[in-house]
Amino acid sequence: SANEIVLNLERVKALDSWLKTTNITLTQVNGQRKYGGPPEVWAGPAPGPRCEVFISQIPRDAYEDLLIPLFSSVGPLWEFRLMMNFSGQNRGFAYAKYGSSAMVSEAIRSLHGHMLEPGYRLCVRRSTEKRHLCMGELPADTRPEDLLQVLQGLSEGVERVSLKAGPGIEGVAAIVAFSSHHTASMAKKILVEAFNKRFNLSVSIKWHSTVKPGPDESMPPPQPFKNLASSPVKPQRCILGPTLSPHLLKPPSIPQGFCRAVGGPSSLQSPHPSCSSSCSQGLKASASSSPTMLLCRLCEMQGFGRPVREIHYSHAGSDGFLYFTYKVCIPGISQTFTGLVMILPGPSASSMLEEASQATAQQVLQALYHNQGAH
Repeated sequence: SANEIVLNLERVKALDSWLKTTNITLTQVNGQRKYGGPPEVWAGPAPGPRCEVFISQIPRDAYEDLLIPLFSSVGPLWEFRLMMNFSGQNRGFAYAKYGSSAMVSEAIRSLHGHMLEPGYRLCVRRSTEKRHLCMGELPADTRPEDLLQVLQGLSEGVERVSLKAGPGIEGVAAIVAFSSHHTASMAKKILVEAFNKRFNLSVSIKWHSTVKPGPDESMPPPQPFKNLASSPVKPQRCILGPTLSPHLLKPPSIPQGFCRAVGGPSSLQSPHPSCSSSCSQGLKASASSSPTMLLCRLCEMQGFGRPVREIHYSHAGSDGFLYFTYKVCIPGISQTFTGLVMILPGPSASSMLEEASQATAQQVLQALYHNQGAH
């Protein structure tokens, strides 16, 4: 169709030929294609902090056969990660990890502004590698084990929590460590609203820097170039029916201690206050189901009719997430639910559409719950 993204097959063939010639192995995982980490041959210890560069403004049909030799010209690569979308094109950015911070500085000096194709100058800068968030304005009697349990119910990749208090800190602040920059970035987008809705609590969230700049990092960050050419990705449209996902979203269990601290609910309330006891029983029985199934079950019990959803792929953000718009009509309710969801890229188009469908159902469930709560 006219909305399909056209791949440059010559570039794909060149990549395949390069992989066969070099015997290099690339691994596809979580929307990125990875080389190394470590490579088959590596002398010396694994890289420490400040050893990675972030590469942006990459032409969408440039692949590892062009990028890995270019960035290896500075020095041996420990790892190279190219962000991919489900069309088979890259998403315009990548990460290259070297053995030392000094080599990163050299890569920035020599390759920032490099013209990979006519009209395309690469932007190369030091990667932040941030995966810690600072949560502020928590209640004074917050306990770390309670907060950890709450956060693990609301967000993926939460590894540990430590509390801090002192001059200039309102209430209690927490440093939250995540498994990756992606999971931390996703949590940063949702936690303020989640705490506000769930506990009527206004918290602040910002990045927490755990690494001080090294002596070789005094130069100002490179400015991005305005590329002459661009290759926009056209939106793709899909209409989804109910789908199932093995993860998401058992309603998170909220520890009693945290609820006492914030004055929030001590147990998950029914999404619809007018539900009969049999409706509540049915929802509890399905609590381990997907949000899509919970939404269908709720509508069935209330006699609202089957939800009809349209989900449209919108765009890939510079933050690495894919954005989808949705419109949900429930026959027994006059309101139409519309909004935007974002997901991390997955291994296939169908898995990502499924993930977007689950995120949509979750938002509609929350809207139904809060709409009823307001009446």
